[in-house]
Amino acid sequence: MADVVVVAPHSDDEVLGAGGTIAAFARAGATVTVVTVCTEYEPIFPAGSAELTQAEAKRAHKLLGVSESIFFDYSAVELNQVPVAELNGRIQQVMDGINPEIVFLPFPDRHIDHRIVCEATVVATRPYRKGRQIRLTAMYETISETFWNVPGTEPTFSPHWTVDISDTIEAKLAAFGEMPSRHVHFPGPRSIEALDALAKFRGSQASCGYGEAFQLVRTSLHPTELTRMWP
Repeated sequence: MADVVVVAPHSDDEVLGAGGTIAAFARAGATVTVVTVCTEYEPIFPAGSAELTQAEAKRAHKLLGVSESIFFDYSAVELNQVPVAELNGRIQQVMDGINPEIVFLPFPDRHIDHRIVCEATVVATRPYRKGRQIRLTAMYETISETFWNVPGTEPTFSPHWTVDISDTIEAKLAAFGEMPSRHVHFPGPRSIEALDALAKFRGSQASCGYGEAFQLVRTSLHPTELTRMWP
């Protein structure tokens, strides 16, 4: 089974965008690593936010079957102050160390951290040197931020691929349930109800009960690889 890396700008993006897919791969025997780039440090965020969000993420990852959780030490909403070569290099080190075959990354949406992490991950997953063994790279949507892009001015999330997460939707919702600091009341987007509704909508687009949608960056899968790599 393939090694999978999921790159998240912040703790919760990976659960919101790919939680059901993570659980599906983990249940199928894949080794899944989550890399979280930003943390909520003082003074921008309240004291204790970094420790709280990382603890929540670790509990959520455990429910999803994540094998390793890696946390970088960059401050949220200040990622644009980090030298490009530094961030690209750190993500590249992870890719070179794990040699994944599948990589999931955030769509470059309204949040500047998401755009920067997307660009850095695309650089680190180029089909060059060790990157040639990466067979699939795809962007996930982050409920709320991805929907707030300005139409016609900023990129629009246009999914090419839906993963059936009917068997893992409960794991996804339970994992998000371990992140109460991220919750808002419905009809707020980062609510259990909205997350469930989005999964139903994406599933209905592909004639399955629940789905997660992805926009492909690059794929070079041979047909014989599908049964080996897919959950």
